[in-house]
Amino acid sequence: MIPLDAIEATANTLMAKAAIEIPDDYLAGLRAAADSEDGDLSSFVLHAMLENYAAAKEDGRAMCGDTGTPRWYVKMGNECRIEGGPVALEAALRRATAQATADVPLRPNRVHPLWRTDHDNNVGIGAPEIEYGFEPEGEWIDLITVHKGGLFGTDYRMLFPSDGIEGIKRFYLDSLVAFGKRGLACQPAIIGIGLGGAKDACMVLGKRAACLRTVGNRNSDPRIAELEEELKELGNSIGMGAMGFVGKNMVIDCNIEVGYCHTGGMQMSVHAFCLSSRRAVARIHADGRVEYRTDPDWFTPYQRRETVEWDLPTSRAKSA
Repeated sequence: MIPLDAIEATANTLMAKAAIEIPDDYLAGLRAAADSEDGDLSSFVLHAMLENYAAAKEDGRAMCGDTGTPRWYVKMGNECRIEGGPVALEAALRRATAQATADVPLRPNRVHPLWRTDHDNNVGIGAPEIEYGFEPEGEWIDLITVHKGGLFGTDYRMLFPSDGIEGIKRFYLDSLVAFGKRGLACQPAIIGIGLGGAKDACMVLGKRAACLRTVGNRNSDPRIAELEEELKELGNSIGMGAMGFVGKNMVIDCNIEVGYCHTGGMQMSVHAFCLSSRRAVARIHADGRVEYRTDPDWFTPYQRRETVEWDLPTSRAKSA
């Protein structure tokens, strides 16, 4: 059984790591962009951000004044048991969010949509978001925190099968140009694209593609992987760079996730993560061990399964 105090202590650590430490995969992508950028202002922004990230880690302070909207992704092995159950788990994650807002500190961004009231701790109705995933085996729980920019940098469109790949490209470019020209996102960023599903599922897929995939990771479907590479190159060919200035590095990487949809439609969502790509991950084992990492490893074969049933490993199937 996973102890509740281990969950809360780990969640507190993750909140600080996400706010302060840039993941190595994103940092490498940003350095590559800085090395190749020839736009004056874009180049200045990229190098300034790299210096800022180094200073943030050295000083133990948040890398950006706007620390976004903290959210949680939780994945459990099928045999995992949690002290107090899922209600206690969610309470622990909400406490950790509130504590980190005071301790790191994080900017308290969460307010009531109508009354604009807040608790000064990033916790409220529906906040922080907590999403779940499961794996067929294991007695562990993965805690993933993402501090996602909470205003713009997201768009959705209902496409149709006849729009095809060209329609996907048009909406993708429309979105990136709007993000850059209107200041709706902080570039360069990891771009996540959701294709298919119902409208709500499409938005979830796109956000997960932006936040839960590492730079350089490719979709297991080779045709989708090829499209990811093509869209990354396309996004960097529109003449925009860091923060919408003239340049050639707007997209650090492009990730696509798909879900089966209604036969008459092809939903699409586009999400920009953030120039400060903030995520941190830890796996807590039943014996109390905690392993920290920055790769969420969310999109396993099980998460992308197409069949009705999931085939258990041969050894387990025999024992059953």
